[in-house]
Amino acid sequence: MDLPAPLLLILALALPAWTALAEGGRRIPTTLDGPFVPVTVPIYGRVAPRNAVDLPDSDPRVQRRVTGWEPEQISVSLSATEDSVWISWITGEFQIGNDIEPLDPTIVASVVHYGISKEILTSEATGYSLIYNQFYPFEGLQNYTSGIIHHALLNDLRPGTKYYYQCGDPSIPAMSTIHSFHTMPAPGPDNYPKSIAVVGDLGLTYNSTSTVDHMMSNKPDLILLLGDATYANLYLTNGTGADCYCCSFPTTPIHETFQPRWDYWGRYMEPVISEIPIMVIEGNHEIEQQAENKTFVSYSSRFAFPSEESEQYKWLERDLERVDRTLTPWLIATWHPPWYSSYKAHYREAECMRVEMEELLYSYGVDIVFNGHVHAYERSNRVYNYLLDPCGPVYITVGDGGNREKMAVRHADDPDGCPEPSTTYDVHMGGFCAFNFTSGPAAGKFCWDRQPDYSAYRESSFGHGILEVKNETHALWTWHRNQDLYASAKDEIYIVRQPDKCPVQPIMPSDFIGGIKGKWAI
Repeated sequence: MDLPAPLLLILALALPAWTALAEGGRRIPTTLDGPFVPVTVPIYGRVAPRNAVDLPDSDPRVQRRVTGWEPEQISVSLSATEDSVWISWITGEFQIGNDIEPLDPTIVASVVHYGISKEILTSEATGYSLIYNQFYPFEGLQNYTSGIIHHALLNDLRPGTKYYYQCGDPSIPAMSTIHSFHTMPAPGPDNYPKSIAVVGDLGLTYNSTSTVDHMMSNKPDLILLLGDATYANLYLTNGTGADCYCCSFPTTPIHETFQPRWDYWGRYMEPVISEIPIMVIEGNHEIEQQAENKTFVSYSSRFAFPSEESEQYKWLERDLERVDRTLTPWLIATWHPPWYSSYKAHYREAECMRVEMEELLYSYGVDIVFNGHVHAYERSNRVYNYLLDPCGPVYITVGDGGNREKMAVRHADDPDGCPEPSTTYDVHMGGFCAFNFTSGPAAGKFCWDRQPDYSAYRESSFGHGILEVKNETHALWTWHRNQDLYASAKDEIYIVRQPDKCPVQPIMPSDFIGGIKGKWAI
């Protein structure tokens, strides 16, 4: 199955000089103080959260608020260079039912007027439009056709500048209200985005809205959504939840998916992502398999991306080769399923991906890896090949955005918590590679008997994270729980790079043949 290139996103960040390590007179720990003794925050005196409550389709925040061909679900996303962005929006109404007629995407133009003054939007960009359908060849399943989806690329923008824009079709006229966004800074030793919000497995529940409210209180310049945005595939075509697939789909070889959840999510998120760029990594809930083995159709249609679809390893290798670490010293990688998670849920599912790719990321000195998928929070010590390594990345799982599925509360090292190995096979990740460990504290076993050494901190709570890069060696990471005050952080640490001790050592293609070279831990 081909996956879109944004399955794995690489961010290269350039930063200014900075030395202070204390805030408000209190010293924040750094990764140089580690590796840390593993910490698990217990769930004190409360029932572990399970199924969160969805926003109903009657909620005004998810209802259509425009008329005619006026734009809705407006969003901004980054392009491949700092002087360009994508503006995306939808016009017209989606249709769901048995007798639907797709809209003609050519009947509405894709135009953006923009400029650095709110009163003078003299620049113009023309984009393209499309629709997508979800048709089921099975009796009783309703079909879906989207509104007209528009994407327009704005080029030749000034880095680090505030722009105002309107999108729509000026000939009708049907234009949006005026929105604004900030472009990213130009690569260089003195430029960086101040605050990057990181959230995964968001969904559209009341917990999701709390996460978004907390996230916005931190005033991010960029949002990374680590997959599983809407969970549209958890619903029947009448909109009701479908927690039991085998009960809900007894006679169909594929699962239907309630596409209006995408529209609800786009409407709810519009006030945020029409002004703050968002980069969305696809997760397993974006697969949405249809007839003729079509996958990722909703995701690929609704979002604009900085890269074309390509074979994943070769794309990543080329992308890493192009990074000039003197201009962009930080490398941050994101994808959906974690390699290093000690929770029972999804334990070692992505082992095949780790075996094939970990050496490549390590050799190019990737500093931080963000993942979702596991509905909890976990931060690792620096690790490589399951062994503590001062030059390995810090892996952070932020899959606690607030979706309607239950939160992960059990760990693989809990009594009776270790899953049966055959249950960790994941068809989407390319096979089974999770065998017993052959060395280290868990030698001869499939799971650790205690919280693994690589796991520095873990907690089962809804929340989000903020990354603030200070200079070429220091970045502040804070994790914020929904139940806490907006300004407070539950987990915080300075992630420190040591380029002198951990130089980039790219591997040659001949060094990498189907797995990690050198020592093995599995």
